[in-house]
Amino acid sequence: MNASVFFLALRRMRAPLIVLIVIYAVSTLGLTLIPGVDAEGRPAPPMSFFHAFYFVSYTASTIGFGELPGAFSEAQRMWVTAVIFLSVIGWSYSIISLLTLVQDRGFQQVLLSGRFVRRVRHLGEPFYILCGCGETGLLIARALDRDGVRVVAIERSEARIQELELEDFAADILVLGADAAQPQNLLLAGLQHRSCRGVLAMTDDDGVNLAVAIASRLINPRLMVVARVASPSVERNMMSFGTHYVVNHFEKFADHLAEAIHSPNWYRLVDILTGLAGQQLPARHDPPAGDWVVCGYGRFGQAVVRNLERQGVSLTVISLEADLPNAVRHVVGLGTEAEPLRAAGIESAVGIVAAGDNDTNNLSIAITAKELNPDLFVVARQNRVANQVLFDAYDADFTMVPSRIVARECLALITSPLLSRFLRLVRAWPEERAAIVSGRLERLCGGSVPLIWGVRLNAADAPAAHRLLMIEQGAIALGTLQRDPAAHQEALPLLPLLLVRDGRDHELPADDLLLQPGDDLLFAGTRAAKLAQNLALDNRNVLDYVLTGRDSPGWLWRVLGLARQSLPDGGRG
Repeated sequence: MNASVFFLALRRMRAPLIVLIVIYAVSTLGLTLIPGVDAEGRPAPPMSFFHAFYFVSYTASTIGFGELPGAFSEAQRMWVTAVIFLSVIGWSYSIISLLTLVQDRGFQQVLLSGRFVRRVRHLGEPFYILCGCGETGLLIARALDRDGVRVVAIERSEARIQELELEDFAADILVLGADAAQPQNLLLAGLQHRSCRGVLAMTDDDGVNLAVAIASRLINPRLMVVARVASPSVERNMMSFGTHYVVNHFEKFADHLAEAIHSPNWYRLVDILTGLAGQQLPARHDPPAGDWVVCGYGRFGQAVVRNLERQGVSLTVISLEADLPNAVRHVVGLGTEAEPLRAAGIESAVGIVAAGDNDTNNLSIAITAKELNPDLFVVARQNRVANQVLFDAYDADFTMVPSRIVARECLALITSPLLSRFLRLVRAWPEERAAIVSGRLERLCGGSVPLIWGVRLNAADAPAAHRLLMIEQGAIALGTLQRDPAAHQEALPLLPLLLVRDGRDHELPADDLLLQPGDDLLFAGTRAAKLAQNLALDNRNVLDYVLTGRDSPGWLWRVLGLARQSLPDGGRG
């Protein structure tokens, strides 16, 4: 990259440099041909090449030491006058060309790319490559930065790059202004870097996300790839070549809406577990069962219809398209007027989904429908986070924000990979069990979304616990990891959700379950509880305290104690 910058500068400055070289050469040659005069005014030989070049050098650079080595003849002075004007023209041309080069956007991009590559190369901590820094990417970047995870971003839009640079991040986010669909840009961002942990394709273009996913899987198959998608066909394409996680926000929300109607307690539990840690708990959503109206039959509307019908929900679609599947009862219209809403049975319906791609129309549909049926449960699609003020003012019962759905899913996959496994198990839970666990989580964190984290009992993630279990053949019950290292009798505000041992799942494991090396654990709790637990897993003295309730002396005090005991009088004299 440094070589390319150097040769690019030489190529752009080629003409000015040639002009300067020619001016210097002609000026020096002229002084070596024109006779001079000595101190007594008699003709003298011309200047040597060395003295001529020396004189031209300091004269052309406007230093001006005078006539050296002696006074000039009239002819030499005439020639020097021409040299002065020529050199001023040459240097002016060169300086203007250099300023033009520095201001050239292409050259600036090369310089920025070179600096970006050097900084990525020197990254020592784990990082993720984030492709796309729109609303979704910004939410993910903020959350990862809050968790101490580095981010390397690729973004085409200069406005978004400037917005990212103005954010108050704890660690600088390295941003490359380029097209993420080009594999060479992924390589510049560290796709093959030893510290790269995964690639997040979060642009709003399914084609770009598909290209990123394919390139990442081919170039570095060991990396985790999470891709955002809106089209079902692109989603199937991504899954066919092994993309680890594909997040279709339309399908995800539609599935959650259908499950919330059928199993509200299950959805409440999922909503808590996949929320953004530390934020206020989301309001509970209990959409009623009965007849529903869906306004809009685009990709989101189709996903809603498909998932609601799967749960046996009776519905009517309002759409400007007349050619809908025969199985779908529909009314032609937009839904912003009262007539098509009445024709769809809004007055007897229990809920409505404003599923269009225009926020203004969706709000108009919701307001009109609410006027016709004040008891209606309103689900509104919010396409842009910038319109949050409008949707807050309306206060729909349930709002679908694509960027937040994708961000929540991605963060859950990144920060706690076991969570997706646990959520699959939760689907089979009865409503009563889901209600009990969600209630415990709500009380655990005092109205905030709990932090979800995983622990593997190995030498890297839990050195103290692993050494006790593996080498010293000690015993650790799961309840030990829930004790406060600062007060042995106090319990940390956390809840064990899942234990995976030898491929088998243990949901909500008991406190007296004895742990084994290699166990994978999933916890939910506060950030302070996680830090306290990590202290016990990493530090043997802290682990001994939570196990026994007694403080263990450090190695220095143990050595001093043994030395004291070795004295003749036991160290009492």
